[in-house]
Amino acid sequence: MVIPHSELAPDTLSRLIESFVLREGTDYGDYSTDLEQKVSQVRMQLEKGEAVIVYRADDQSISIVVKDG
Repeated sequence: MVIPHSELAPDTLSRLIESFVLREGTDYGDYSTDLEQKVSQVRMQLEKGEAVIVYRADDQSISIVVKDG
């Protein structure tokens, strides 16, 4: 189930994005990116519709995924 990011309280969205960034270990190439920059990048992807928040009822997990296409 896709959860629109705009329906989450701002603090909840920030904590969700931060948790996602910390657990995903995204590869940022040859340079280091601090947590604040990573959170900002994910937030922009959500706002542009490039990524979505997905809730899986079967294991009660929530994640952020890049949209196909």
